[in-house]
Amino acid sequence: MEILWMLIVGGIIGWLAGLITGRDVPGGIIGNIIAGFIGAWLGGLIFGDWGPIVGGFAIIPAIIGSIILVLVVSFILRKMGQKNNHSHHA
Repeated sequence: MEILWMLIVGGIIGWLAGLITGRDVPGGIIGNIIAGFIGAWLGGLIFGDWGPIVGGFAIIPAIIGSIILVLVVSFILRKMGQKNNHSHHA
């Protein structure tokens, strides 16, 4: 049951990050959960564990970490997309 709760909270964190940044997290629900988990880990590393803890996640650092992750991933995907587009024209 605890794992399920963590997956739900992780998914919500990832979904919120996508909503706040206005970018879709690749991979749908699974992508949101992964973004939530990695973002929570990243946020914990950068900002520490403070604020309310829900489902094992420090919510505020987790959301900030997920936002950073979503922005970085979308930036990388966009750059890769641009490279792929240019190589077809050459």
